[in-house]
Amino acid sequence: MTASATKDPQQAIGRSPDRLSLDERMALTGKYIALEIYTPEDLPLRRIEAIGGSVQECARQLSARGLDPLRFEFSRLAPPY
Repeated sequence: MTASATKDPQQAIGRSPDRLSLDERMALTGKYIALEIYTPEDLPLRRIEAIGGSVQECARQLSARGLDPLRFEFSRLAPPY
């Protein structure tokens, strides 16, 4: 059995928010996610790079991985329907 984001939100890192299952989306509703900002020079993949209960928590996760939080947009996951 594979781990899923319903039990461990960190399992969503590296995945597109659109590819989360219904159960995962429900479990993560209200959490903040960080996605790399689009620029004309850089077309990032729309992958979750950090997930947490606040923007500050996401920024700490990004910094811990050596990523610049200023290059990311933060949004709150809404319910799937």
